[in-house]
Amino acid sequence: MRKFIVISLFILCLPFLSLKAQQPTYVLVHGAWGGSWQFKKTAEGLEKLGAKVYRVNLTGLGERYHLASPDVNLTTHIKDVINTILFERLDSVILMGHSYGGMVITGVADSIPEKIKKVIYLDAFVPEDGESVARYIGDNPNSDLLSSKDDVYVYPTWVKDTTAFPRDVPHPLASIKEPIHLKNTLRLKIPTTYILTYEKSQGGIEKDPFYFFSTRAKKYHWKLIEMEADHNPQIKKLDELLTILNNEK
Repeated sequence: MRKFIVISLFILCLPFLSLKAQQPTYVLVHGAWGGSWQFKKTAEGLEKLGAKVYRVNLTGLGERYHLASPDVNLTTHIKDVINTILFERLDSVILMGHSYGGMVITGVADSIPEKIKKVIYLDAFVPEDGESVARYIGDNPNSDLLSSKDDVYVYPTWVKDTTAFPRDVPHPLASIKEPIHLKNTLRLKIPTTYILTYEKSQGGIEKDPFYFFSTRAKKYHWKLIEMEADHNPQIKKLDELLTILNNEK
């Protein structure tokens, strides 16, 4: 009788165990000046679709703004994400990086490719070895990414000091200047998708600031998705973004 009860309970649990085994795990990485708060609704939407979601807040930004210092660099941010994955014991991760977050997730995929199931660049930088964000914007002296009045932080000039939190905050300049060091070609074997957002009113796809990185994605033979939206689809095109991310699991 006891054996029958145990077997019956096991059979009843099978659907639940199967669901847990199939549950996709997303790790979301925000961009410059931002924070994990920018992807709260994205995470909630994915969770409603059955996913497990981790929003990494990079050191010195968002809710970790109080940890900002001149020493916070790209390596710091890469380790933020790596440690989240390792300490949470995550596997088969769907790793998404937005904008500057593309620099970060590239370093993560290079460091722990065995933990990553898929990489998604959301209108993001796609660096190659030895490149930095500063390298890409060096020809544009008027870029907001170079407006550092103290050579320590890059300030979001569009944000007033009186603006309530959550809001964009000064970004550590060292993370913009530090070149990435890539050594593991296994990262290039990870299935990868590039989502290029563009606005027709701004000249269309080829005039988009991140168009260059979409051409690099094509060179790598990655999947390319072109999405008509501004640079922050997680705010104005959330439903469409959720559909794309859910299809990429």
